[in-house]
Amino acid sequence: MAKQVVSINRAPVLTLWAAVVAERLGFRSAEALTLGKAVAGLNAQAKGRRLGIYRPGKERGKKRPKGGLGEEFWVEICGRPVPAIETENGVRAVVRDKPIDPDAVATYLEKKFGEELPAVRDAMRSLAKSYKPTELADAAYGLYEEFRPSIPAGKKGWGAKGDLDLDFIRSLG
Repeated sequence: MAKQVVSINRAPVLTLWAAVVAERLGFRSAEALTLGKAVAGLNAQAKGRRLGIYRPGKERGKKRPKGGLGEEFWVEICGRPVPAIETENGVRAVVRDKPIDPDAVATYLEKKFGEELPAVRDAMRSLAKSYKPTELADAAYGLYEEFRPSIPAGKKGWGAKGDLDLDFIRSLG
């Protein structure tokens, strides 16, 4: 059997992995997709600040109005606290005071992974299922750091593609 390797950048990999982790922790698929997208977005924002690509907003430290979204709470996924709300359709991660659309996240993943999405998702689900949910909650980000695509450090690596080895992901379980 040929080695399964996908050439992709890290953002969609983290989005999918965080969604798989959220599902394993008991969230429904649509809920998990929004949480995964938020984790990847928060990670990119933090990295962008570190690299000087993004600057902290002028409103840093100030509370912004929620725009009638309801009671916000936090969900920890992959070691990162994610702001979320309860909607009539379930939990949704929130970005800029708006709930993330799970259909948009699904489309994003389909576009980025293409025909490889089912194989990548299966490998990640297999890894997630090899852990009890409480253990996975603690280990999730460390596992991602082990299997994420290797890319150049610093600004040079921003958005660059690397190899995601599905056999390696499966071997971690």
